[in-house]
Amino acid sequence: MNERIQTIDVLRGLCLFGILQANLLIFQYGIWGKDEISLFSLSPFDTMSYYAVKLFIEASFMPIFAFLFGYGMVIMRERSMERDGKPKRKLARRFLFILFLGYLHSTFLWEGDILLTYGMIGFILLLFVARKKKTILIWATILLVLSSLFGLGAEIAADSDEEVTSYIKTTNHVYQTGTYLDIKTHRNTSDPGDLLDMPKEAFLFISVFAIVLITPMFLYGMYAAKRKWFVHPAQEQGRYRKGLLFIPVGVTLKALPLLFSGIPVLGVLSLPGSYVLAFGYIFLIAYCFAKWRSHPLFRAAANVGKLSLTNYLLQTVVCTFIFYGYGLGLFSRLGVFFGILLGIVLFSLQLIGSTYYLKTRKSGPFEWLLRAFTHWTLPWKLTKRKESQNLTPKQSA
Repeated sequence: MNERIQTIDVLRGLCLFGILQANLLIFQYGIWGKDEISLFSLSPFDTMSYYAVKLFIEASFMPIFAFLFGYGMVIMRERSMERDGKPKRKLARRFLFILFLGYLHSTFLWEGDILLTYGMIGFILLLFVARKKKTILIWATILLVLSSLFGLGAEIAADSDEEVTSYIKTTNHVYQTGTYLDIKTHRNTSDPGDLLDMPKEAFLFISVFAIVLITPMFLYGMYAAKRKWFVHPAQEQGRYRKGLLFIPVGVTLKALPLLFSGIPVLGVLSLPGSYVLAFGYIFLIAYCFAKWRSHPLFRAAANVGKLSLTNYLLQTVVCTFIFYGYGLGLFSRLGVFFGILLGIVLFSLQLIGSTYYLKTRKSGPFEWLLRAFTHWTLPWKLTKRKESQNLTPKQSA
């Protein structure tokens, strides 16, 4: 059990690095601007860096986080069944807190929030958490196929829109020079549903439908937990080695829509390609950890993983200050390549900071709040931890 938890913590920690690199496109160019990069004057080197991020990172690390979310949900249910037999109450409270935190995060800080979506999906996952492994696997695969077809429809329907272009240009100006209130107002009142002349009811339906259709990776994580993957990493290296084949397959599937963007039907490959590459990264990290588990990088990454919620929110605070007008105002000015370097520096600081922090504390402030709300208890202090507790299983629940 202890080894499995360490593997999951390492996955969480290194996944946050990929998420940061992908999110830096949003921090720099906005949630709409990142996909209309031709509106920005990128150097050839930045353009190359942009497509490298799109191919190897974007949409392939967030699914890992979803996988781990589903995995952790099964673990929490099993532990709760052993203790009091009331897992759904705790899980529901946990998702309510994540939902509330996501609302605050998206409303007051940043439009790229994932917590709100995760909180919503959590309630959907309650329908599956007690199901058999085979049932979960079938549903995950069905939803993956539907998601791919839905993505194909979006690719075919998409076209250049003058209002979207105008919105991106306005966002660029507001985010570069605006005050906190200017940016918050623009983010919360410029509704993409209005920009695309879409009825709000239709936009709401599509949003809810999209939430349902991005659940496959959560379900695959639940399936993996029920199969007890990553419990004995040293004994599972054969599986991990075979899983490395997912990497070239995933890269190929993701590359085709990028290389042949004029063929909309290839858009159907983008989502499964992202998921396949995500699985490849999962097995790559697990394999490397199984072989070199004592390496300081993995211990530091596990510490980042233990503080994943706090570190995720901290990335938002730091990056919005760097790029938005109420801070350094570098929105669309830094460039993709230097953004990648910035991500490396910031994550390195998180590796160091998390390791130092966990020498004296058991959990991060937001992990503490989440645990308190989940278990409906109020541990008044972030109690001091012992050296021997550095990698205890309970911290990865």
